[in-house]
Amino acid sequence: MQSGEWPTTESKGTEVTDLLFEQGPIRPPSEAQSLLLRLTRNCPWNRCEFCHTYKDQKFSLRTVEEVKKDIDAVSEITQELKALSWRVGERGEITANLVRFVLQTPRDYPDAFRSIVLWLYAGGKNVFLQDANSLVLKTDHVVDALTYLREKFPFVERITTYARSKTISKKSVDELRSLHRAGLSRIHIGLETGYDPLLEVIQKGVTAEEHVIAGRRVKDAGISLSEYVVLGLGGKGMWREHAVETARVLSQIDPDFIRVRTLKVLKTMPLYEKIARKEFTLLSDEEVLVEEKLMIEHLNGISSLFVSDHILNLLEEVEGKLPEGKEKMLAVIDQYLALSEKEKENFRLGRRAGIYRFLSHLQSPELHSEVEKAIKRIKEETPGGVEAVISELMSSFI
Repeated sequence: MQSGEWPTTESKGTEVTDLLFEQGPIRPPSEAQSLLLRLTRNCPWNRCEFCHTYKDQKFSLRTVEEVKKDIDAVSEITQELKALSWRVGERGEITANLVRFVLQTPRDYPDAFRSIVLWLYAGGKNVFLQDANSLVLKTDHVVDALTYLREKFPFVERITTYARSKTISKKSVDELRSLHRAGLSRIHIGLETGYDPLLEVIQKGVTAEEHVIAGRRVKDAGISLSEYVVLGLGGKGMWREHAVETARVLSQIDPDFIRVRTLKVLKTMPLYEKIARKEFTLLSDEEVLVEEKLMIEHLNGISSLFVSDHILNLLEEVEGKLPEGKEKMLAVIDQYLALSEKEKENFRLGRRAGIYRFLSHLQSPELHSEVEKAIKRIKEETPGGVEAVISELMSSFI
C-alpha cells in the first residue's frame, strides 16, 4: 500500500489534541529507548553551577491525576497505532514500515505519536520518570502513579528515574522498598563528586555523607543504583581531591553502575563566570584522564560496573566490571598517555568528530589520514585551530 493511502488520525476523526502528554527535556543515554513520563517539571534545586538544563525554568509538581491522564493518553495512542497497523496489513505489529510512515507524516502524527511508536518498536519495556528529581513527590503519590502505569502497561519491565541524594537521604528504606514493590527498578543519582569543598563550590546542595546515606538506602531497598561522576570537575585546583574522595564515597556505596561524564562548560552555566574571573581553571583532556586514572585506582572493595557512555568522554573503552576490570581500564588510559603529542591531537579531533570511536581506530591508515587532512585544513583556515574546533564539537554534545 502506498504511504498516501494509509489512514490518518484526521480520517478517523480522532482529536489529536486529546492524546497529547507532557515530556521533559532530558534523560540518561541508557534510557534512549524508554517512554518518558513526567512526574515533576524541571528541577527543585536548580543551583548546580555546571548545569544549564533547567535554568530560568520554574519547578512544579504534577498531580497524580495529571500523570494518570498522561498514562491514559499513552495507552490510547498505543491502541491507535496498533489499530493503524491492522488497517494497513501489518497485523497489529509495530513494524519498521509503520514507524517510517508515522515519522514521515508529522502533520497527522505529532511528537506524542512519534515518541510512542519508537518506544513500542523498541519493545515498550522501559519507562523513565522525569524530570530532575521525581522522588521529591510524596512517596505514596509516586506509588499510586507507578501502580496505575503497570496496570495499563503490564508488559513494562523496567522503570527508572533521576533523584537527588538530598531527597533520598530524607526517605526511609521502607519508603524506598514500597517504591520498588510498585515497580521502580533503578535510580540515577548525580553524585558529581565526593569531595565536600568541591560540592560547595559547585553548589550541589548535598554533602558526601548524604551521598553515602542515600546510595546505601537505595541499595538496601533492592533498587538498582547508577551514580554519575563528572570528570574534570575539580579543575586545576582540586582535581586530586576530587578523584580520591569521589572514589572513597563510591567505595562506601558500591553502586551497581558508576557512569562518568567529562565536564564541558557552556556560557549559559554559572561555572563559566568563575572561569572568566580565573577562579576556576579547566583541565586539559590529558589531565582529565590522569584524574580519571587516579579515581579508578582508588576504587576498592566494590563490584560496580564502570561505564563511559557519553561522547564527551575521550576514551569510551574505559569500561569494565570492578574489581576484575580495573587493570584493563587503567591500561587503556596509559596507552593514550604514552602517545606522541601529534597522535594525541589526531585522536582527540577524530573522536570528537565521530571519525574514531575507540583508541584502536588510530591504527586505521584511512581514518588516520582523514583526520590528518582535517587537522591541516583547520590549522590553515580556523582561528584558534584544532582546540577551538574540538571545543565547539564538545559544546554540540550537550
